[in-house]
Amino acid sequence: MFKGFDVKLPEYEVITPQTGLSYHVRSLNVQEEERLKASFLTPKKANDHLNKCIFDSCVKKPEEIKNYDSWLKQTTLKDRDALLYGLYHITYEDIRNYDVTCASCQKNYSVTVKASETFNFNPYSGKKAILEKKKDTEMPVTKGVFVTLRQPTLWDEVMALKTSTGEGSLDILTETLIIEKFYQTRPEGGDSVVYSGREDIIDAYRSLAARDKRHIYKTYRDEFGKYGIELKMLTSCTQCGAEDLINIDLVGNFFRMVYSF
Repeated sequence: MFKGFDVKLPEYEVITPQTGLSYHVRSLNVQEEERLKASFLTPKKANDHLNKCIFDSCVKKPEEIKNYDSWLKQTTLKDRDALLYGLYHITYEDIRNYDVTCASCQKNYSVTVKASETFNFNPYSGKKAILEKKKDTEMPVTKGVFVTLRQPTLWDEVMALKTSTGEGSLDILTETLIIEKFYQTRPEGGDSVVYSGREDIIDAYRSLAARDKRHIYKTYRDEFGKYGIELKMLTSCTQCGAEDLINIDLVGNFFRMVYSF
């Protein structure tokens, strides 16, 4: 009867870019790959299984991470990107046969590169912990309307997905995770009108002018979103030779690698 190999799977240390915590991530095994293949039924379920897969692969965690729920509450979406990179790097190493569309001639071609050669890291260095930080900004078009921005955690994402009313709303639900509340000041003075419920936030967001939306995401990036990892590589088109710097879709490529064997 097989009792298991007396070996230790490879590990890789990951420092989360926004919360600054240290994890050691081990390689996936075949059983975990098979479990992932069988679990991707809907976007909601895929997200849940991906979170659990990353958490289970963390063989060394910070002292403050006591269980899965505490990990969800103390890990940002940008931190998850870094942990997923660590899991990808230690499991697969290479980004193989990644499909690229040439921006010049529009032809498709594939590239293969080591994941470590694409990695860029920009850690948060603010005095206040990023999970405590808030940023208020007024809409440039819808005057008198303000938004409070935050860096969402995995817990925020899980709770939002649980309360979403349909698959068609998932994109906008994800977009609005960075919003803690909208509020509108009264011209005559007095208390502001506040919208902090998730459905109210989504409805308010949909009612904004297009330029307001762009202002929200520029402000978010400047205050929160630029802190994280990026996977970029310089490619050369096999058809026309044009070079292009592309951003790699890590989540999509991770799923592709899981299914490629």
